[in-house]
Amino acid sequence: MHNTSNLSKNLLALHKPKGYIVTRSDERGRKTVYDLLPKWAFDEGWMPIGRLDLDSKGLLLFTKDGQIGNYLTKPGGCIKVYEIWVRGHVTEEHIEQAKRGIESDKHGLLKAIVVEKLGTGGAKTKLKVVINEGKNRHIRRLFGAMNDPKFHTPLKVLALKRICIGNFKLDIISSKWRFLTKSEENMLIGNFAQQ
Repeated sequence: MHNTSNLSKNLLALHKPKGYIVTRSDERGRKTVYDLLPKWAFDEGWMPIGRLDLDSKGLLLFTKDGQIGNYLTKPGGCIKVYEIWVRGHVTEEHIEQAKRGIESDKHGLLKAIVVEKLGTGGAKTKLKVVINEGKNRHIRRLFGAMNDPKFHTPLKVLALKRICIGNFKLDIISSKWRFLTKSEENMLIGNFAQQ
C-alpha cells in the first residue's frame, strides 16, 4: 500500500496501449482510456492532458485542474519525448528538415526540437523525437511529408510511444496507471505552481 500523503491530488499517469482512444465516450463504441482507469476518474472529471491517437501508446497524464492542463499543453510550455519507428530510410537530411520544420496547410509549421537516430532494422528507422507542442498527429504528419530517398515513397510512422512529458518519465507497464508523487508533480509543474 502506498503512502497516500505523498501522492499528488492533481495528476495521474496512464501507460496507454494501442487501440484505445483518448475521449470520455465514443459514439462508435470503441475502447476509451477511461476503460483502463477506475470509475471515479470518469465520475470526478479527470481529463487527459493532451492526446495520443488510437494507434499510439505511452505516457498520458490526467488532471481535474484545467489550468494545469493548459500549462502542460501550451506551445513551448513542456517538452514531450517519443520513440518512433518509421517505415523508410531516415537520413541526416530528414533529421535536419524535421528540426527546421515543414509547413502544413492545416496545422502551420510542424517541427521537432531534437531528432536522434536510435537504430535501423531493414527498411525501418527507430528515432527519438522531442517536441514542445503537440498539434494533431504532429509527428506522423511531419515525417509523412518527407520521402524515402531509396524508394521515393513517403516516410510513415509505424509505431509511436510517448516516453516522457517534461521531466516525468514513463515508468509503469502498459494499461496501468498511478498517481504522481508530490515531488514528481512539483518537478513537472513547479514553475506553474509558483505563478
